[in-house]
Amino acid sequence: MNMPHALLSKALLIGTALALAGCAAQMPETRVTRFHLGQPIAKGEVTVEPRDPTLSKDLEFQTYARIVRTELDRLGFRIAPDLTKSELVAVTEVRRSWRPTGQARGSSLSIGLGGGSGGGWHGGTSVGVGGAVSFPIGKPKERMDVQTQLSIQLKRRSEGTVIWEGRAESVARDGTPQANAEATVTRLAAALFRDFPGRSGETITVK
Repeated sequence: MNMPHALLSKALLIGTALALAGCAAQMPETRVTRFHLGQPIAKGEVTVEPRDPTLSKDLEFQTYARIVRTELDRLGFRIAPDLTKSELVAVTEVRRSWRPTGQARGSSLSIGLGGGSGGGWHGGTSVGVGGAVSFPIGKPKERMDVQTQLSIQLKRRSEGTVIWEGRAESVARDGTPQANAEATVTRLAAALFRDFPGRSGETITVK
């Protein structure tokens, strides 16, 4: 007996809702910490630049810069067409670190935008964007977790003063959709700028 069209449609809707709920449940938590001066932040013109100036034209960094600009635009900042014309600068850094799943300490492998190592995981080794990474030959392939960290400092160009800064980070199983670099940075940026400027010095968890 064929299922009536109305029942079939309802079953499909329920199945889709359950699938979406399952995806949401699998999303890794994001830890966010922010600091600021406790004063109003005028939402003037802003430009996004890398912590390491040599990455200003790097294609990978530009992908992340577009994500940050989207969030700043959503908050009401005006995106300046070039660096020299903005009073505010969002100094941005993305770091990705790998370690065997379940291992809390020890060495980790870090590929960073703007340098730095470990992304909060101790004993990390850092290589620049585009650097070659090799693992010991014959070593059994391990399950790896990847930690992604997004750090941003909002500075006044005229004074060089940092008026707001924040860091967001999450960990996901390497090779899964949740660990995709662009998708992860998009999720971190949204969490970092949620309820901007946030409570200074407080660390929150965003799901």
